[in-house]
Amino acid sequence: MIIALILLLIQIPATLILLSRLLKGPGRRPPVEAKSPTPDQVGVVSVVVPTLNERERLNPCLMGLSQQSYEVREIIVVDSHSTDGTRELVKDAQIKDPRFRLMTDDPLPPDWVGRPWALHQGYLYSCPDSQWILGVDADTQPQPGLVAGLIDIAETSGFDLVSLSPRFILKYPGEWWLQPALLMTLVYRFGPTGITSNPPERVMANGQCFLCRRQVLSQLDGYNSAKGSFCDDVTLARYAASQGFKVGFLDGANVLKVRMYEGAWATWQEWGRSLDLKDASSPGQLWSDVWLLLSTQALPLPVSIAVLVSLSLGISSPVHLPILGLNLGLLVMRWALVGAIARSYDFTPSSSPAAWLFWLSPLADPLAVLRIFLSARQRPKQWRGRIYSG
Repeated sequence: MIIALILLLIQIPATLILLSRLLKGPGRRPPVEAKSPTPDQVGVVSVVVPTLNERERLNPCLMGLSQQSYEVREIIVVDSHSTDGTRELVKDAQIKDPRFRLMTDDPLPPDWVGRPWALHQGYLYSCPDSQWILGVDADTQPQPGLVAGLIDIAETSGFDLVSLSPRFILKYPGEWWLQPALLMTLVYRFGPTGITSNPPERVMANGQCFLCRRQVLSQLDGYNSAKGSFCDDVTLARYAASQGFKVGFLDGANVLKVRMYEGAWATWQEWGRSLDLKDASSPGQLWSDVWLLLSTQALPLPVSIAVLVSLSLGISSPVHLPILGLNLGLLVMRWALVGAIARSYDFTPSSSPAAWLFWLSPLADPLAVLRIFLSARQRPKQWRGRIYSG
């Protein structure tokens, strides 16, 4: 009785907050579409790709970037002393497309994380005549018309900084089950993509495809504001929003694909290290997000099972039915959201036959929230092959 009452007091306000975020969905911006550049867009974009031992997954990214049109002035690959043949792959691409430029970043300063340092170096190295800087991760697969579509939406909507959510390519059973549950933690915390009315501290971004006006990046002192962040994309976007710049986070499933990690364990380890976004959040915001996820994403399944078992054993109290109704309602809503995010996944025939596990991903919610909790408790010490002191 007392435990059930406490659960109600914890879950009801969290549910109301969640609903206030999800109800913004109908007003979100439509997905970004591929475009052809206009004559006035010749050479307006410098692309920066940070790499560190990315040979196994870099080729689709290079091919996708080479398919972009004349709006792309240069494609700067900033390599951090790769030893796996990444540099040779870029040199081969350079023979076919002279827009590719390979550079090695300077030694990593002690107060920087590798990725923002590489992006900062690429920005400083880029042609000053480019009006936009586009950061692209090595694990992405840009589709034809991506960059022109990004420029079009940025200019027509007045965005100073805009990033895209991708279409995820999954292969193995564990990925199909766990990764959507991890992604849903972002939806619960920040609402759907395409919402541009969030306050600066709730702004979202994705560094896999991150476009910023050169003039704005110059005013922000490049990536300095995010130099020590393991979620530099969100840190920089929130800093830009706090300075009065217009920031957008849009649905890019039609123009950008990504193959992030190989298997569920790599997804748990690598993505989970930064998914809490603690480097871009205050402690109060971080732990309030953990409370919301625990209340609305992790607890509904076990609480529903526990109450049903209690009722089947003849154990009941006045609060059992309200708490069962609340948690079953949260479960129904959660399964509805599975369908809502389905377009963010690649279900083509070439994808894994284990894709049916995607529809069972709500069963992984308690595990996904546990990952956020574990990550929130400590700062990463290893990232992309580098060791960090603290």
